Amino acid sequence: MFFGNPSMFTRLVIGKLVGLVLGIIGFFLLPFFWPEVSMHLRVGFLFWYATVGAMIAAFGVVTWHPVLKLPLPWWFRAPLIGAWMNLLLILIAWSEMQGLMNAVFGPDSMLSTPYWGVFEGAVVGLLIGYLCTKFGGEGEGTVDAMSHPR
Repeated sequence: MFFGNPSMFTRLVIGKLVGLVLGIIGFFLLPFFWPEVSMHLRVGFLFWYATVGAMIAAFGVVTWHPVLKLPLPWWFRAPLIGAWMNLLLILIAWSEMQGLMNAVFGPDSMLSTPYWGVFEGAVVGLLIGYLCTKFGGEGEGTVDAMSHPR
């Protein structure tokens, strides 16, 4: 009933679970790359990626841009949301992200800018969007499946 295709419930479960798994990986790997990382940032990463997964899953309903009159396929929509969410993270926690990138790549490296996190968010978004769409479907059918009593 709940786990079908199309199903908003399935999309949300998959999006949150994949995001949570990525957040758990980040939680445990951050100290290896940056020993001075705060517990606040580690927990923030844990919940951040679960939220990114939920946002990508929820936006799977929107497959058409009403103003531009263009289709929004999952492979465009999901990386855009992931990149946008990580851009917000970088702007909010700039100094922490700069410290992380300096610890990983060195302060003089071309890769030491936190804006690489935007690209990383797009890749994460692509992965989450693919899995949500493959197993939960997309479009208005996902909402219809949850709104009708059975």
